Amino acid sequence: MRQLSKSTKTVGLLMAVLLVLSACADNGGNKKEKTAAGNEASASPSASTQAPSATAVQGGDLTFALASSPDSLDPQRSNLAVASRVYSSIFDNLVARDTDNKIKPWLATEWTVSDDGLSYTFKLRQDVKFQDGTPFNAEAVKYTYDRILDPTTKATNSVPLIAPYQSSEIIDEYTIKLNLETASQAFLGNLSESPLAIVSPTAVKKYGEQFGKNPVGTGPFKFVNWEENAEIKVERNSDYRWGPDTVDNKEAPYLDSIVFKIIPEEATRIGSIQSKQVLAVESVPPQNIVSLQSDPAYQVLQVNTNGHPYSLLINQKKAPWNELKARQALQYGIDVGTIVKTLYLGTYEQAWSAITPGIFGYDTSLENSILPDQEKAGKLLDELGWVPGKDGIREKDGKKLTLHYVDSSPNRDKRNDIAVIIQQQLKKIGIQVNVELTQDVLTKVFKNDDFDIFGNSQVNSDPNLLYPFFHTAPEGALTNNIVHVSDPQVDQWLEQGVVERDEAKRAELYKNVQQYVKNNAVIIPVYVSRYSVVAAKSVQGLKFDHSGYPLFNDVSIHK
Repeated sequence: MRQLSKSTKTVGLLMAVLLVLSACADNGGNKKEKTAAGNEASASPSASTQAPSATAVQGGDLTFALASSPDSLDPQRSNLAVASRVYSSIFDNLVARDTDNKIKPWLATEWTVSDDGLSYTFKLRQDVKFQDGTPFNAEAVKYTYDRILDPTTKATNSVPLIAPYQSSEIIDEYTIKLNLETASQAFLGNLSESPLAIVSPTAVKKYGEQFGKNPVGTGPFKFVNWEENAEIKVERNSDYRWGPDTVDNKEAPYLDSIVFKIIPEEATRIGSIQSKQVLAVESVPPQNIVSLQSDPAYQVLQVNTNGHPYSLLINQKKAPWNELKARQALQYGIDVGTIVKTLYLGTYEQAWSAITPGIFGYDTSLENSILPDQEKAGKLLDELGWVPGKDGIREKDGKKLTLHYVDSSPNRDKRNDIAVIIQQQLKKIGIQVNVELTQDVLTKVFKNDDFDIFGNSQVNSDPNLLYPFFHTAPEGALTNNIVHVSDPQVDQWLEQGVVERDEAKRAELYKNVQQYVKNNAVIIPVYVSRYSVVAAKSVQGLKFDHSGYPLFNDVSIHK
């Protein structure tokens, strides 16, 4: 097993922050692999996306209610998914990824990859300019990517995504060569992720620390203003002519503007569309989805979010959960199917693996492979010497069998309700579950390792996301491997998966990891996150990108 590089260790640390918040041959060659496509997935996200309108209407203002406030509109510094829903309309990327996981041209028209996989050379569009008039060129790309690695930027989500980027060489004004520290099959696809959007060098230098409140990109909409905790407004970029293949309208958007209303309270948010104060709302609770689906005045649009599904991560450093049979007892004792049906009323899908179905290499054989069985769970605990006490809670050597269940606050996606149901389910097999809700997950879980089980998810589009979760972590490092898995075979699969160019072999490597995670009861997958939007029938053409974020290029408002 190879020694982890310094930069890999740094990425591991930053991936922990990412979790807390939501692509070999002979060296030195430059044999051209001219392509405008990347890895293909075995499945695409389950989505409800509007078909493009045959007669799009020019003009109009879309009011769109957000469930929370963005932290920043600087792609490289934001930590929140809600921010990406706003700033992805302001910025563009070098490439785009469609819902079949194919990589498409965007600001880059084509690219070549060196034989050793250590450099990518991109040809750039020559007709693009930033919203402040700054020309888009190779210098802007280099500035953006180098800025991410600059410690003074204090970048977060963008740092692990751009790894293993090392440097850029400007070949000419519209040609740039990106150099990598190690080969990576995930790198090209990651360039489509919103945290790696290209920023205006002029605007960053002008606004400095305030660039997140004054964002400037090349996107279809221009930033207008941000009223703190109230609303964010963007307006039509009339110069836009370079939309990707993932949208139908590749020119300036039909809408005059979008006003993102910040409405955290669920009832108020739903009430705002019912009272026609807004035309669309996000993050709709399951009960409202069910009722609004039958209301002819509205349309419900949903898309599964790719990445690591919401799962319960089991800390193998804590006894007795360091024992396989104890973890398997949790697998059989927790009735995930009932939890998902009860809380989400058919609006969410049950998860079965450490990655979601829309990601390349997803193993369909895992579906329904573990089903609840309280009797089997009890026998496993019996075999470990845990016997029921007078109060029904199992005991061994004078100690009660307890599970320290940590989750984050506030109650996102009813996750705290999951903890309560699991508390009831595991009591039936003799496990006392102590639930702790905290706003400081970084300290509690990642720094202090003070938990037995912890629930979380992550947005991503490549199976390489498994690396920081299950690859052996450097001693003392702050990483996503909070389950403390350390297996040379798993490390080998993950290391080979990053560089393997053969699609079938790469998929098999990640299936091996998924099987290991299931067979060793490393996590308990719960649900696939689903992004939901309810819109008035007058709103037409709303789509979602590969990450599940709304695309507004094709949207128009019909009377």
